Amino acid sequence: MADQNTLPVTLADVRAAHDRIRASIVRTPTLRSQTLSELTGANVWLKFENLQFTAAYKERGALNRLLQLGEKERKTGVIAASAGNHAQGLAYHGKRLGVPVTIVMPKPTPIVKVMQTQSHDARVVLFGETFDQAYAHARELEQAEHLTFVHPFDEAEIIAGQGTLALEMLEDAPELDCFAVPIGGGGLISGISTVARALKPDAEIIGVQAELFPSMYNILKGSDLPIGGDTLAEGIAVKYPGDLTRQFVAAQVDDIQLVGERHLEQAVSLLLQIEKTVVEGAGAAGLAALLANPDRFKGRNVGIVLCGGNIDTRLLANVLLRDLARSGRLARVRLRLQDRPGALFRVFGIFAEQDANVLEIYHQRVFTNLPAKGLITDIECELRDAAHLQALITALAAGGYDVSLVEPD
Repeated sequence: MADQNTLPVTLADVRAAHDRIRASIVRTPTLRSQTLSELTGANVWLKFENLQFTAAYKERGALNRLLQLGEKERKTGVIAASAGNHAQGLAYHGKRLGVPVTIVMPKPTPIVKVMQTQSHDARVVLFGETFDQAYAHARELEQAEHLTFVHPFDEAEIIAGQGTLALEMLEDAPELDCFAVPIGGGGLISGISTVARALKPDAEIIGVQAELFPSMYNILKGSDLPIGGDTLAEGIAVKYPGDLTRQFVAAQVDDIQLVGERHLEQAVSLLLQIEKTVVEGAGAAGLAALLANPDRFKGRNVGIVLCGGNIDTRLLANVLLRDLARSGRLARVRLRLQDRPGALFRVFGIFAEQDANVLEIYHQRVFTNLPAKGLITDIECELRDAAHLQALITALAAGGYDVSLVEPD
């Protein structure tokens, strides 16, 4: 286990990185959320890194690395393997600085991410079916074309750059005594913990990982939980954390919490509804930890980094609709009816009496185990809240209908 004093990044390194990059990044705000504070029982402070030009904090480390290249390295260019925010940040600032950038992405990478990276004049190489295959090919191209590899998280310059946001957080909210930080490869929490341990040594530093990808959790806890699956927080879906970053985590991080998909979805939805800000799954992980375990953070001044806002719009729509269903504001009610004239009319009378807005109707006559004169009707409706939904179900049951809810996962 590494000792804090032997780690290759210090507060001085982070301050130097901040001086180096501050003119070319957005000085994003750190603001207290009154509503989220009331909801969770903690004093919640949000760092809006989703307001960076590329909508993610990754610009900080990428720019710090680029600014320390030698003249020959700048001319030949840099290479990275990434299908996400690291690619965007490196490509954007590489173009600004006149440094050629090559990004290797797996072939299944969504075309929108390829196009966004190419829009910054980066060369995109599609190779392999997985990130590991893309990464291996990037290291081959590094040697063959004499390029400089820029790792997304496991380099000292990257860690120092990411840590600059913690300087800003403590400047804006010096009362912070706890940080809930997403962990993928570990670069962000390595930088934040370096600053926090120097400026607020008593502050608690909690890492947050998706339950499906407990890679750093396994290392810190000595556990062997399975890793893999389809998580909303793809930005922190990292199977193999950095060799360097795991040393920072072991020396400087107090604990790691795992959060499930439901809390990640709820956090994304709440941030949009309450803060009117779009955050990707990984960026919502800190808030998800507070929602999943509020007693752990109650009364603390908690800093949460909204580390990215790059979420597919269709996925975001699904997340919002699922959250509406879970909260009772959107429901699908299943009724067994007799196939007679006026049956639906009578049902809709109850919906009208209960002031429930009908959105969609689905009749099922054939693919059912009911008698030939029976049918199943699913009615999607909009309600005020869970209590309103329960009142509707009670009224339908009182009207003699066999009623059930079609629950979301």
